[in-house]
Amino acid sequence: AAALMHVIVGNMGNHNALVASQKTLAKTMGCTVRTVQRAIEVLRDGQWLEVRQVGAAGTTNAYVVNDRVAWSGPRDGIRYSLFSASVLISDEEQPDRAELADQEPLRGIPALYPGERQLPIGPGMPPPSQPSIDGLEPDLPARQTDLEEFTG
Repeated sequence: AAALMHVIVGNMGNHNALVASQKTLAKTMGCTVRTVQRAIEVLRDGQWLEVRQVGAAGTTNAYVVNDRVAWSGPRDGIRYSLFSASVLISDEEQPDRAELADQEPLRGIPALYPGERQLPIGPGMPPPSQPSIDGLEPDLPARQTDLEEFTG
């Protein structure tokens, strides 16, 4: 149980939780899945961690350490748990494990760096309510509907 606790704490980062399958935990620890199951029971019974099931099989769980899981619920009465977790997976559990090395990288999310500004694109905004002085019109992007009214 202490070895399992070290694996969970060592992989959970600052999130107080780790999502992992029992098979991956067993491989990480160099033991059997049954040993991991017994260690989970000891840690759960001793209130060292909470176990929250992920999926229907019950072999992949969120192991929450040093923090109570906050349960919430919408109006329809369904309760759910929301917490941050690190996820530990093994390539052996992936159905596409033979292609993992050949996959294209994911696209990055565009980000603005300090001092950068976004260029305006798209249909634009409506004109300001104050009329412009002749010859000093603001250089704003035109809206498609405004252009259609003037061009016919």
